[in-house]
Amino acid sequence: DKGTLDFIGTGKTEGVFQLESAGMQSFMKELSPQSFEDIVAGISLYRPGPMDFIPNYIKGKNNPKEISYVTPELESILEPTYGCIVYQEQVMQIVQKLAGYTMGQADNIRRAMSKKKQYVIDAERQSFVYGDKERGIKGCVANGIDEKAANSIYDSMVDFAKYAFNKSHAAAYAKISVQTAWLKNYYPVEFMAALMTSVIDNSAKAAQYLYSCRDMGIKVLPPDINCGQGEFTAEGDHVRYGMYAIKSLGRPVIDQIIEERESGGRYRTLSDFIERTCQKELINKRAIENLIKAGACDSLDGTRKQMAMVYASIVDRVQHDKKSTMAGQMSLFDLVSDEDRQSFELKYPNVGEYDAEEALAYEKEVLGIYLSGHPLEKYAVTLKKNITANAIDFVLEEESGAVKIEDNAHVVIGGMIATKTIKFTKYNQAMAFITIEDLTGTVEVIIFPRDYERYQRYLQDDAKIFVIGHATVEDEQNGKIICERIIPFDELPKQLWLRFDTMEDYKKNESRLLETIRESDGGDEVIIYIADTKQMKKLGRNYSVNANNELMEQLLQFLDKENAKIVEKNIEKVC
Repeated sequence: DKGTLDFIGTGKTEGVFQLESAGMQSFMKELSPQSFEDIVAGISLYRPGPMDFIPNYIKGKNNPKEISYVTPELESILEPTYGCIVYQEQVMQIVQKLAGYTMGQADNIRRAMSKKKQYVIDAERQSFVYGDKERGIKGCVANGIDEKAANSIYDSMVDFAKYAFNKSHAAAYAKISVQTAWLKNYYPVEFMAALMTSVIDNSAKAAQYLYSCRDMGIKVLPPDINCGQGEFTAEGDHVRYGMYAIKSLGRPVIDQIIEERESGGRYRTLSDFIERTCQKELINKRAIENLIKAGACDSLDGTRKQMAMVYASIVDRVQHDKKSTMAGQMSLFDLVSDEDRQSFELKYPNVGEYDAEEALAYEKEVLGIYLSGHPLEKYAVTLKKNITANAIDFVLEEESGAVKIEDNAHVVIGGMIATKTIKFTKYNQAMAFITIEDLTGTVEVIIFPRDYERYQRYLQDDAKIFVIGHATVEDEQNGKIICERIIPFDELPKQLWLRFDTMEDYKKNESRLLETIRESDGGDEVIIYIADTKQMKKLGRNYSVNANNELMEQLLQFLDKENAKIVEKNIEKVC
C-alpha cells in the first residue's frame, strides 16, 4: 500500500512494530521505503554489525548506477539489496556460486558464522578461497576469482553474518511492521488507544505515547466515570484515558462502576455517585480520592478541589444512613419529598479549583503521568535553546541494542528532579543519584561528592535544573550522565538589552537609568545599544542586575516596551 509506505517514510512510527525507536525512525526517513522489500531490508540492517552497511545501502538505493561489485559474480546475488550483503541467505548464495559449496555445506558455514564459531570460520576461509577436494569444494581461485577479492568478500561475510537476520525471519517481522503502520496511518485514534492500552501498566511508556498523540494532534481526554471504559478508547477524534490505569483501583472496582452506570444511568453528582457505589460496597474513600485527582469525576457537579474537600463527609453520611436503615431507623431524607431533598444535599465550599501545577502533581500521583499538561511545557523554548540531548537519547534501543548518545559525549540536559538517592562513599562522603525527567522521559544523573557539595542546595524534589556533564554508556544498559555542573532554570544567565535611538536620547535618560540599575543586585549583564550609530556597549560588573519582571516594570516607566528586552544566554556559551 503506497500510502502506508509513504507514511513509514515520514519516520512518525512510534508504536509501529520494529520501527519505533528514534534511530529506526531516522533510518526510515532516510530510506524512504518504496516496497515491502525495503522494509524487510531495513529491519535486517538496523542491528549491530549490519548497521555499518546502512550508508552504502541508501547510497546504492538512491544511485543504482554507482553500485560496484568486488567481482561480477556478486551482481545477481546483491543487486536486489543495492550491492550490500543484507541476509544470511545471501551468504549461502555467495559461497555456493563463487566457491562451489553445496546447499548443506553453505548452511553449515552460515550457522558457524551466526553462532560466532571462530575456529570453524577460520578453517572455512581456506576452503572458500582455495577449495577443498575432499568435500568437493572447488574454491574461488579455481573459479577465476582473484585471491585478494575472495579474501575481501569472506571478511565482509564474517563481519556481517555474526549479527544478521535470515530473510524469512525479517520478512515475518516486516509483515507485522507494515500491518501496524497501515493501522496507524488510516486509523490513528483507534491505533493510539489500543497502543496505550497495551502499556496500561507501564506509565513511562504510556507517557511516551501520550506525547506522540499530542504530536499527531490527538487530544487525550481524562478518564471519566460517566463515559470512560477500563481500557483506552477512541472517542471521535480523541482518545479517552482508560480507568484501569488509575492507581489503587482494582479492575473489578472499575468494572462495577461501569456496570452500575450502564444499569442505573449517568452519575449526576458526586453524592449520587457515592450513594450508588458505596451502598453496594463497590468503592472506598481512597478510591474516590484517586478518581477525583485523576479527573475521572470532572463531569460531575463540582471542581476537583471542591470534591476533594467533601467526598469523605458524603461517604460517612452514606455509611451512617446505611447502618440506620439496617437497624430499622428512619433518616431525615425519608421524611421529605424529592424536591425538598435537594435543599438538604451537601453544598460545596467556595474554594475554586486547584492551580495548574497542583492538578498536574495529583495526576502524576495517581496516573503515573502528567495528563492535562506538563510542568515543563512553559519552558519548552528555553529547553530547546539550551539542551544538546533529551532523556530518550539515553534509552537502549531494542532493535539496535545501542543508545543514541555516544559514550563520553559532552551533554546538556534540562528537566525536573523526579527522584533522588543519597549514598556515602567508603570515605563517608555524600554523593547523589538523581533522575531527571524531561518531555521525552527520564535519565539518571550521577553526582560525585565534590559536585554534590557544591550543588546540593539545588537538589530538591521537582526542582527544575539544567545538568551539564558527559554521557557514560555501557553495553546493554541505558546511558547515564556524570554531572559536572548544575544551573537552576531561574538562575540561567541573562542579558538586559536597552536600546536608544541616538546618543543624545541615551544621555537624556542616563542618570535615571543608572540609578534604577544600581538598585537591582544580580549577576546579569546590561548592554546598551545606540541605533543610529549601531554602537553597542556592555556595562561593567558594577552595573550587573537581576534581570527580572520587577526590574522591567521600573524601566518601562521611562522607556518604551520595545526598547527594553531580557535575553537568556545560551548555556553552552556560558560554559
